[in-house]
Amino acid sequence: MADLLQYTITGITVGMVYSLIAMGFVLIWKSSGVANLALGQLVLLFSWFTYGMLAQTGLPVWLGLVVVVAFALLLGWIIERFVLRPLIAQPILSLIAVTLGMAYFIEGLCTFIWPWGVDVLPRLFPQDPIRIGTAVVSQEYLWAAGVSLLLFGALSLYFKYSRMGIAMRATADDQMAVQACGIPVTRIFSRSWMFACVMAAVGGILMSSIGGISYGLVETGMKSFSVVILGGLDSFLGAIIAGPIIGLAENLAGGYLTAYTWPGVKEIIPFIIIIIVMFIKPYGLFGESRIERI
Repeated sequence: MADLLQYTITGITVGMVYSLIAMGFVLIWKSSGVANLALGQLVLLFSWFTYGMLAQTGLPVWLGLVVVVAFALLLGWIIERFVLRPLIAQPILSLIAVTLGMAYFIEGLCTFIWPWGVDVLPRLFPQDPIRIGTAVVSQEYLWAAGVSLLLFGALSLYFKYSRMGIAMRATADDQMAVQACGIPVTRIFSRSWMFACVMAAVGGILMSSIGGISYGLVETGMKSFSVVILGGLDSFLGAIIAGPIIGLAENLAGGYLTAYTWPGVKEIIPFIIIIIVMFIKPYGLFGESRIERI
């Protein structure tokens, strides 16, 4: 019973971080129709950049995190302005190819700058474990869940009440109508990428605090993509709900199936879920069903 409770708590908290990263993908998809295939590589880059600011440069934690967020905002703006904006009105295959090329470029850049490939962040959260019922849980998991919930709430308020948030929601529904109202759609695209990069940065920091920095963080981005598939490409609610489902399934499989299968079975569970969902409900739990001619 203690094991079940511990697997459940850690699975849900990791899944909430997946949801946070997945929301960045959904935001870009809803606003511009671009599938960001560099999601995992961005998580990796921001994790290493955080390590560079805190461990290598020696900045205080608060200042280092501020620099990381500023870098994420700047990188998101650069990607949209100089990589994707020239491809507006180009075939969707061009947009997919450029994000895939960007993914390989970012991964190669990380390998060049941090060739040792594995390291840990300086301590960000208290290390003493907390007992919840019969389970003993590291505080990193609880802090990850708390930060994720805080950002979920902040983003919900932003999209519901702020002028730019409302404009971003409107752009997701009808870009032509937004342009007719005098709102520059390209500014919405830039803001979407900036927000998505910040969410990837925060997700990378939280995951690195839990399990250290390695190139396995690229798989974290892919697992977040499975959250998008399960929840729906265009659904924020779907991303929030699907993340804990994926995390819980992954952790329970790792806890109970490893002894009967192989040690890495938990790593493939999110991708098995993707295959099942694509067969049964290809638009996800909350995605909008569309019929398109290709």
